[in-house]
Formats: sequence, C-alpha cells, structure tokens
Amino acid sequence: MKIVKMIIVFITALLVFNNSLLASGHGHKKEKKVGILLVAFGSSETSAQISFLNIEKKVKEAFPSMPIRWAYTSHIIRHKLAKQGKILDSPEVAMAKMLDEGFTHVAVQSLHSIGGEEYHNLRRSVGAFKGLRGFKRIMLGYPLMSTQDDMERIVDAIISNIPKQRKKNEAVVLMGHGSHHPSNAFYAALNFQVQLKDPNIFIGTVEGYPELDLIQSLLLKKQIKKAYLMPFMSVAGDHAKNDMAGNEDDSWKSMLTKAGISCVIILKGTAEYDNFVNIWVDHLKKVLAHFN
Repeated sequence: MKIVKMIIVFITALLVFNNSLLASGHGHKKEKKVGILLVAFGSSETSAQISFLNIEKKVKEAFPSMPIRWAYTSHIIRHKLAKQGKILDSPEVAMAKMLDEGFTHVAVQSLHSIGGEEYHNLRRSVGAFKGLRGFKRIMLGYPLMSTQDDMERIVDAIISNIPKQRKKNEAVVLMGHGSHHPSNAFYAALNFQVQLKDPNIFIGTVEGYPELDLIQSLLLKKQIKKAYLMPFMSVAGDHAKNDMAGNEDDSWKSMLTKAGISCVIILKGTAEYDNFVNIWVDHLKKVLAHFN
C-alpha cells in the first residue's frame, strides 16, 4: 500500500510539475497567492464534524480573507466517506490541486495531537512538494503538543474544560489515542505536568502508554469512587464512543465500573473547545508569518 501511495504521489507531482512548466513558459511573474491546508486524521462519524467546523470557524476568524482547503491523512476514513458520497482529498492530492490552482504559498496545518507517524508522513509529503516549480513556499505547522509552551496551555485548557460539578476527590481520566511512535512520550509528559496542578487528573491512551490498567490501579490506590471520562482527541469519534464510553466489556467505562468506580461520560473532542483550537491556530500563525 505504501509503494502504491508513493507511485501515485510521484505521478501526481510529475503531472503538476509539467503543468507548472507550461504555465511558466510565457515569462510572466506569478502573482502571490496564499492558502491554508488543514490536515486531520479524519473521522467518518457525523457527530465528530462539529470539531472540524469549530476549527474552520476559528481559522476563518483569524484569517478571514484566506482560502481554506481540507485533507484527511487516513485512507480508511476517506474510503468510508467516499462510499457515503463525501470526497475528501489526501494531503498529497490536496497539495497538487492547490499547486494547479496557482497557489504560490501554502501553510499546511497539522491537526494531529502529537508528532507521531501520521504527522511525520505528512511532513515527508510536504517536503516532496517543496521542490516543485510553482510553490514559492510551502510549510507545515506543528501539531497540538509540540513545545513546552503548548504543554502548559494544554494543562490549563484541560483544567478549565472540566465540568464545574466535578469535586476534587473525583478523578478526571482523559483518553488519548496513543502510538508506537516515540512521540507517544508526550502523553506521559502531559500526565506528569497536569498532575502537578491537580493530582486526580490522569492522561491514558488506547494504543500506547499510559494504559488503562495503570490508570485504574492508581485510581484504586487513591480510593477514588467516581471518574469523569473525557476524550483527549480532536474529535469524539469511534474511539471515544466505543473504546471509552461503550457498553462492551473492554471499554474504559465498563472496566472502571466493574472495578467499583462510577463513570460520567463527556463526549466532546478537544477541537470543540476554543482554548485547544487556539493552540493549532497559533501554530498556523507562525507558519504564515514566514510568508511575509
């Protein structure tokens, strides 16, 4: 699948490159045209679209006159949506289209939570388009958790978004996706930093570290009887609805309930909260500042 993807990207880039050569053959200086490409993992859940709408709203507020395009990195999600009649481009196709549309400067903003495999694949794709004639500049913005400043802002955002009725002796457990990529370490780092401000807030992951077993053991050790479960993902999609809040025996809600901890479910992705989206927007601002 990776080889096929590379071939498609190469052919697409070659065709666009040839078109750019033809278009530039008249000796006219190309007029500056700046655009934004927002790139998310994607979701096929209808309810998850509220997160993407909020991101687009905040980006439009920051850059009201700038064209915005979207792309999903997940082939599986794009395939599911295509069956529903909704066509979403891959980042490579989206960048090729923007080149063909005459964009000279493109700010590609990652909407991922960490700089994991999806982000680094995107970084390689952006790098491949940098050498194409037609783009003056194309740059990639950092994902959500990238710097210490990001981490501090995320801690503050987590605490401010907790339901007001939650008591200090009750836990808040956030579910991140997790990854086998080295960037998974950001979750443990965030867990440490948020606990410096509130020792009953925990960051766990579905497919990485910290795992639920560890989080559960810490909750039991503290004799906590109630926990608020919240997704630490941009959208409250499949993982949040099933792995976190589902009724199956292996969901986080079911396992914690079985251990004697009652659960309150909050199904809101991080991108539904402005204080999280503002971090992505600020990363985008830094990219666009280079175009001036």
